[in-house]
Amino acid sequence: MADTPLPDDLLALLREVDTPTVCNAIEVAQGKRGFNRFTRGTMQHSRPGDPAIVGFARTARISGLAPPTEPPEVIRARRMDYFRSMAGGQGPTAAVVEDVDYPNCIAGWWGEVHVAVHKGLGLAGAVTNGVLRDLDVIDEGFPVLAGSIGPSHGYVHVVEIGTEVSVMGIKVQQGELIHADRHGALVIPAEVIPDLKRAIETVIASEAIVLGPAREPGFDIDRLEEVWAEFEAART
Repeated sequence: MADTPLPDDLLALLREVDTPTVCNAIEVAQGKRGFNRFTRGTMQHSRPGDPAIVGFARTARISGLAPPTEPPEVIRARRMDYFRSMAGGQGPTAAVVEDVDYPNCIAGWWGEVHVAVHKGLGLAGAVTNGVLRDLDVIDEGFPVLAGSIGPSHGYVHVVEIGTEVSVMGIKVQQGELIHADRHGALVIPAEVIPDLKRAIETVIASEAIVLGPAREPGFDIDRLEEVWAEFEAART
C-alpha cells in the first residue's frame, strides 16, 4: 500500500495507546476476531514505557553473520541508497528492518550511530528481528523494538531496500502502517484506518465497564457477574 497521511486526531491517539489496545481495536473495526498480523515471541525494547512507534514502514534487509561477497564499493553505495530510502515517504515513518541471519543474528545495526542518524532523518522508531546495542547511550525519543540485544556489529551490510520483510512472524511491505511498543508490533490494515479512532474509543469504553467497578471498594463476585454481562455484550 502507498503511505497516506493520517488524520491528526488518529495519529495522536495511536501514540497514546498501547499495541494490545490497537490489536483489539482492529478486530472491533473488522467486526470479528482473528486478526493475526502481529509479531510472535518476546522482543527487546530500548526503553520500555516510551510512547508507541507509529509510522508507515520504510523497509530493508540486512546481514552481518558473514562478510559480504559483493565489491566494497557496491556495499557502500547500497548503504547510502538505504539512508535515502529511509529518509523518503510521507510522515510519520518508521524503519522495519529484517536481519536475514535470524535466529542467529549478531549484527547490532541499531546502536548509538544508527539511532541518531535515523532519528535525525525524521523516522519515529524502528522494528527489527535483529540486534540492538548501546542501550546506555542511544538517543532518547527513538524507540527500537528488536529481536535481541548484543555487543557486536559483525559484518553488517544492507542486502535489500524497500522490499517486503519478515520480522518475528509478520510480513511488512513498504508503506504499510505499523504500531509497536514493548508488547510487540503489528500492521494496521489500510481498510480499518477510517474506523480506527472510533474502534479504539470503543475498546477503552468497553474495558472501563469492568475496570471501574473492579477497582472500587467492595467489589465482589456478585458485582462481577453484573458488570461482566454488560462487558460481554459490548466487546467484539
